[in-house]
Amino acid sequence: MSAPQEVPADCPGPTQETAGKGKACDGCPSQKDCASGKFKQQSEYIKKCLASVKEVILVLSGKGGVGKSTVATQIAWGLALTGKEVGILDVDICGPSIPRMLGKEKAEVQRTSIGWTPVEVRDNLSVMSVGYLVDDPDAPLIWRGPRITSLIHTFFSDVNWGELDYLIIDSPPGTSDVQIALGQLLGLVNSSAILVTTPQEVALMDVRKGLRFCQQAKMKVKGMVENMSGFVCPCCQTKTEIFKPSSGGAEKVCQQANIPLLAKIPLDPTLGQCTDKGLPFPFTTKGAVGEALLGLIKNITGEENLTFEQDSDEE
Repeated sequence: MSAPQEVPADCPGPTQETAGKGKACDGCPSQKDCASGKFKQQSEYIKKCLASVKEVILVLSGKGGVGKSTVATQIAWGLALTGKEVGILDVDICGPSIPRMLGKEKAEVQRTSIGWTPVEVRDNLSVMSVGYLVDDPDAPLIWRGPRITSLIHTFFSDVNWGELDYLIIDSPPGTSDVQIALGQLLGLVNSSAILVTTPQEVALMDVRKGLRFCQQAKMKVKGMVENMSGFVCPCCQTKTEIFKPSSGGAEKVCQQANIPLLAKIPLDPTLGQCTDKGLPFPFTTKGAVGEALLGLIKNITGEENLTFEQDSDEE
C-alpha cells in the first residue's frame, strides 16, 4: 500500500486564483474542487458570515495531553477580562471540554429565528461547543470527512456570534479532517493559529508537524505556547523541569521557524483547579503563571498597557 500523498510545499492554497491549475496541483485529490472554485466560494461565504468578527484564532496542538484546551480557555478568559468581546468555539470532537472549563457544562444552546445563540459565560464572553449537540456526555463522536466539514460550516454560518473582537477556536489535536476543514473555510478570513506544546521532544516532534501543516494550508501562525514549562515550588521558589527540554524546547522550535514564542506557562495546581471549577485563573496574581498568562494576552493583542478586571466569580 502506498503512503498518502502530502500537500505539495508549493501548493497555492485552495482559495487562490491558481488553485488546482498549477503544476504543483497535479495528482492532488482536491485538484478538481480547487480548480472549480468550490473552496474559494465556501470561504467567501464564511467571510460574510463572520463579518462581525474582527479576528479568528485557532488553537492547535500536534498531540493530545499538552493542555491545548486549557490554553484556549485561558486565552478567552484573559481577553474577556481586558474588556474585549470574545467568543470561543469548541470543535474538539475528541473531547469537547470547553463548556466544563467555562462552568457551562449543563447549559443549553437556544435556537432562534436568526440562528443558534451561543451560551453566555459573562457579558462579553460566549461559547458554542460540539458537546452541546450530544445527549450523552460520555458518548464518543465518531464523525469524519463531509459530516465534520458540514458541522463546522454550520457553526460559522448559523451561530449568531454578534460583534466580536476575537473568536477563539479549540480544535482536536493533530492534523486531520477538522483542521483541513478549518483551513479551507477560513482561507479568506482574518485568522491565525496558535500552537501549543510541552517542552519535551516527544511533543515537539508533533508540533513541528503542526507547523508544517499550517505552512501547507497557507495558515498564518501567530506564535507558540509552551505549556507545563517547569514547576515553581510555592514554598522555596525553586524551578524544576518536570518535562526536560532536551532539544531546546519550544523556544528553539520558534527560533528555527521564525515565529514568536508567546508564553511559557509553568505547571500550577491552581490552574488545574480553575479549569475543573470553570473559573478563570486569577490573572493579576503575582507569580510565574500569572505573569505568563498576562504576557500571553499582551502578545496576542499587541497591547502592552492592558487592565485586567477581577471576575466576580473568582475565588
